[in-house]
Amino acid sequence: MDVVREYLGRNVRQYGIVAALVVIVLLFQAMTDGRLLSPNNVASLIQQNAYVMILAIGMVMVIVAGHIDLSVGSVVAFAGGLCAIMMNHWHWSVPVAIVATLVVGALVGVWQGFWIAYVGIPAFIVTLAGMLIFRGLAIVLVGETVAPLPNSFNDIGNGSLPNFLGFAGNLDVVTVVIGVIAVLGLVWSQFRSRRNLVRHNLSVEALPVFVGKLVILAALIALVTYWLALSKGGTPIVLVILGVLVLGYTFVLSRSTFGRHIYAVGGNRSAAILSGVSARRTDFAIFVNMGVLASVAAIVTTSRAGAGVAAAGTNYELDAIAACFIGGTAVAGGVGKISGAMIGALIMGVLNMGLSIMSVDAAWQQTIKGLVLLLAVALDIIGKRRSSLT
Repeated sequence: MDVVREYLGRNVRQYGIVAALVVIVLLFQAMTDGRLLSPNNVASLIQQNAYVMILAIGMVMVIVAGHIDLSVGSVVAFAGGLCAIMMNHWHWSVPVAIVATLVVGALVGVWQGFWIAYVGIPAFIVTLAGMLIFRGLAIVLVGETVAPLPNSFNDIGNGSLPNFLGFAGNLDVVTVVIGVIAVLGLVWSQFRSRRNLVRHNLSVEALPVFVGKLVILAALIALVTYWLALSKGGTPIVLVILGVLVLGYTFVLSRSTFGRHIYAVGGNRSAAILSGVSARRTDFAIFVNMGVLASVAAIVTTSRAGAGVAAAGTNYELDAIAACFIGGTAVAGGVGKISGAMIGALIMGVLNMGLSIMSVDAAWQQTIKGLVLLLAVALDIIGKRRSSLT
């Protein structure tokens, strides 16, 4: 028990976020008379909040490196509007338009990364200017709603994977298979990581804690799989996109040289430079990556709306930043995980959906989300003060 208590003490922040998500879900499940976790609402929760999760992946990297990006909402509107114009006005095919939109996002990242990394203008100023520039360009480009868009494109944000395996009772078999693969992949990766740590004589968590954590995570995946398998469409396409991004970027942050450089620059820039890390190249790459992910979010947002709209992406930057901070990313940089940001995004999504089901006024929804963000950051700062005193 002492080992378990010690481990939980070291990871109280991480498990506190998960516990907060569970409490919020159970609270709204009770307050909405069980409607929050109906299968179709679970699928809608993923589809409606995919943009926050995609942006939060890039925003974690930006904040960990000690920066901020206020422009992503405007970039979503600008890139999404261009994507719609490519298909509706210029009659480009869907694959070509998607690739071109990703290139546009990368170019936006190159533009902002140049001013930040090589000219030395603070990211807050550059991205604040970008928020105004790209919102203005979106309004100029998309004077009126650009629609209709091809059905194959709209399916990205609204569609589900085809059920070519049929049903087992009321369960979508494709979704069940994906869930089983996800559970097996989780178990394999966790045991592999633990074995590597033991092989190198590094400290590992106590076996009861490790097994307990694995059982809880597997049960959560199985539960979500069950809900999605009962939903109208099964597995949303955006969930597959999101899963690939989360796995890929988790590997980049935790296992790659680039990821280590991001943490080094955010933790202590001067020490990182003295150690041979190119802070400029790292900063530049971070913002190019953020531009690409903003264009991915633009594709998802535009396809879900079925049209290019100049007002798209409004306040998206605030949602992404809030998801990161709620998920445990340190305000001062150097600390943060993609998994935490995903939990933070889910907390924001559950708040949005639960309050909407309860018909709470939009103004009060904003107020409640603001209070949650403030509380999350306050707890992070207080926790750091306590740890520094002990």
